[in-house]
Amino acid sequence: MEKREDLRSFLPYLPVVMRSSTLFWPSHVVEALKELARGPLHSHVDSGHILFTAIEDIRNSLSLSSNSLAPSTSLGYSLFFDELMTREESRKWFEEVVPALGSLLLRLPSLLEAHYENADKVLNVGAMIGTGLRMLDSQEAGIVFLSRELIAALLGCSLFCLFPDHDRYMKQLQIINFDQLFASLYEDYSQKQESKIRCIIHYFQRISSDMPKGVVSFERKVLPFEGDADLISYPKSNFWSTSAIPLCKFEVHTSGHIEDQSGEAVEVDFANKYLGGGALGRGCVQEEIRFMVSPELIAGMLFLTAMEENEAIDIVGVERFSSYTGYASSFRFSGDYVDERDVDNLGRRKTRIVAIDALCSPGMRQYREKFVLREINKAFCGFLYQFKYQKILQENGWSSEQFDASTLTHMETSEEEISNHEFEKFQNNYQRMEQGNNIGVATGNWGCGAFGGDPELKAIIQWLAASQALRPFIAYYTFGLEALQNLDEVASWILSQRWTVGDLWNMLIEYSTKRSKGETTVGFLRWLLPSLYGHGARFNSSNSP
Repeated sequence: MEKREDLRSFLPYLPVVMRSSTLFWPSHVVEALKELARGPLHSHVDSGHILFTAIEDIRNSLSLSSNSLAPSTSLGYSLFFDELMTREESRKWFEEVVPALGSLLLRLPSLLEAHYENADKVLNVGAMIGTGLRMLDSQEAGIVFLSRELIAALLGCSLFCLFPDHDRYMKQLQIINFDQLFASLYEDYSQKQESKIRCIIHYFQRISSDMPKGVVSFERKVLPFEGDADLISYPKSNFWSTSAIPLCKFEVHTSGHIEDQSGEAVEVDFANKYLGGGALGRGCVQEEIRFMVSPELIAGMLFLTAMEENEAIDIVGVERFSSYTGYASSFRFSGDYVDERDVDNLGRRKTRIVAIDALCSPGMRQYREKFVLREINKAFCGFLYQFKYQKILQENGWSSEQFDASTLTHMETSEEEISNHEFEKFQNNYQRMEQGNNIGVATGNWGCGAFGGDPELKAIIQWLAASQALRPFIAYYTFGLEALQNLDEVASWILSQRWTVGDLWNMLIEYSTKRSKGETTVGFLRWLLPSLYGHGARFNSSNSP
């Protein structure tokens, strides 16, 4: 066990210790957890105040400094469990859930050992692709598979604030203990903060009576800046301006939430560069809410460092446990949620989430080509499935370097360079892939709202990225945003023109250039089709760029 580089490198970030190839808790921690597991009649832990005292004792046994926790943490635990919970809720929590968590944490060392023993067998490729728990640093493409029981134990450690945090900031890692979550409740009480904690507590209530089976995968995806014969590299403007890939279908939903989509589409997490954003603090917008209703997502915050501009994070297999209403300050926990998603052949629930971080407070710079390129490449990285993309290239005998848009442009315009038969072969393969892959993209106003992005610009950018990534459709949730009230009509018109990715990209760059120079102040949709707004058509039905 001690020979495993992944375990050795990550051990400082875990609360357990290792000696003679064995992971274990210190003896004082074992005794404390055994007491909790026996229930309040033995442990006397029957209130939030006493629970946090027990937590402090365990932390002391692990030599964790009390100064590293938020100052009001103990008061937050007391407020929630002793005042905000009903008497019956509190009784069940301390008599049933806390003992179950004590038993679960006692098993953490053995769960970790089993994880590392099986880590190289998950994908049935031997040790070629490691899937063990480790730090997935910036520019390190890789994947980690965690059993859902192990995730539950790790989140139990977060609830008990048992993770070392001495250099997480230096490693560009998020906080992972729940101290700030509870401290914020006391320091600045709000119903939305109480509801966030209720989602987490509901998760522990569910798993304490019925431990979920299966696994969750966490993958860092990278578009390498340097050329790589085996991977699609970070595209430059010419890649987009000359792309002849057809635009995918565009579905507009004026109501509903991304996570409510009934298919298997990739759900976009409007992420912070630090995965989870303010989920364990005061944050309560799209990303934070998703992490609260599906707490297994929080496990990724343990080992995934901040994303760079050429990176995205894929998470597959989490379950949704809570229902909710509202958004931001109006967010409210509204009870149990029964997730009926199927499971894939790796044991993952078919919930696919991709975290991509947009420019924050971009102002007018978002219209400069450099930053439009940054956003489209970020979305492309998230939506791209490298294996599927490479497969279609190989079927056509092309390398990734050949497959920029100029290749397809030549296919369409120069019979001397490529035959009609070869072009038809590409079209047939592309259509066959579309028919065999119904995994589209479900998204919305990514990078808008609190991040301050232009929703019209972001909608088109995501459509282009999904199309170039060979996704068969994009389902766009507008959340009733007035600026996008004509999005459906504009998208339908664009599709009727049979524009390619390159065509639409070039129009977007023309608009963005004018906008950045102050030559227009209207949104992209009005600029492209002013007839919808009562100002005469920019193009007639036969026009194309």
